[in-house]
Amino acid sequence: MPWIHQNSQWPKFTWNDNALIIALADCRFQQGKLLGKMAALGFDLQQEASLDTLTNDIIKSSEIEGERLNRGEVRSSVARRLGMDMAGMVPTNRNVDGVVEMMLDATQNYREKLTADRLFDWHAALFPTGRSGMHKIATGIWRTDQSGPMQVVSGPFGRETVHFEAPAASMLADEMSVFIDWFEDSPPIDPIIKAAIAHFWFVTIHPFDDGNGRIARAIADMALARADNSATRFYSMSTRIEAERRDYYAQLERQQRSTPDVTEWIGWFIACLGRAIENADDTLETVLQKARTWDTANKAGINARQTVILNRMLDGFKGYMNTSKYAKIAKCSNDTALRDLQALVDANILQKNASGGRSTSYRLADIPVKE
Repeated sequence: MPWIHQNSQWPKFTWNDNALIIALADCRFQQGKLLGKMAALGFDLQQEASLDTLTNDIIKSSEIEGERLNRGEVRSSVARRLGMDMAGMVPTNRNVDGVVEMMLDATQNYREKLTADRLFDWHAALFPTGRSGMHKIATGIWRTDQSGPMQVVSGPFGRETVHFEAPAASMLADEMSVFIDWFEDSPPIDPIIKAAIAHFWFVTIHPFDDGNGRIARAIADMALARADNSATRFYSMSTRIEAERRDYYAQLERQQRSTPDVTEWIGWFIACLGRAIENADDTLETVLQKARTWDTANKAGINARQTVILNRMLDGFKGYMNTSKYAKIAKCSNDTALRDLQALVDANILQKNASGGRSTSYRLADIPVKE
């Protein structure tokens, strides 16, 4: 079977509205309910929730492609660019800053038109050194296919499996012109459906040497921001896709070997988005837990060392805190660390875990919601 872009109807996508209407309505309902919950929060908590969501989105979109970013650097870079005053910010490198700049441009400036030049800027930001790993790539231009056709392959050398072959480089200018015109000026369709098609269409054209998946997800996030009519992000599609990565690639490959009837792909995208919105409750609870913790900490009058430790524990700290970890992070003696930890336990900010002796460790206390 030829690739989808070789079909005579490409790219005249079709879909069955009746097959999607129930899932789409449920997704819309969940979306509205989440935005309603977030609207009830104060501005500071909204910003914190959005910061967590954007940080997760950027990290997980890169992880889908096998690239791991430092969470502290991503969070600090996002906070700086949003003008947020956040304790514990760390220096960032240009690779992290480039990914953050692309994502924030897509979501914060979602009303601005998508253009070829804007996509070139995103691509150049993703690869500031002009290299992807050990390989030199052309940045800020469409790929040239100098080394052969753009293929998605797996398996050992000599026994590769070709999962997809993108359109030839000679077709890219026309392909991308049609895509961009559709994205900005297509007849009105449901914006969630538009996000699903845009994601699939862009990644199928595969116009760059590298970074196509991350840019496709940024375009989808831009379309979803337009759907929400809000730059404030409260759910992360990339986090959900990363959790379902195997199914994600299987769905893409199945559709890219099929016809321009994209009902199945849109259905999967809507269901995945619904799960992303459901998971946003975890982000909301994390933000509220942070707020309750800091409220208790401020009333207890914690010191600078304890503030540093709480910032670390509230921002994705792996495992439990103990005396030696505390002393290393806070740059103090073990005796001082033990006194600080006990004071945090007495203030009901930390809880001591069941194990004792040399294995004594601490976790954040579950601070109840005020009635």
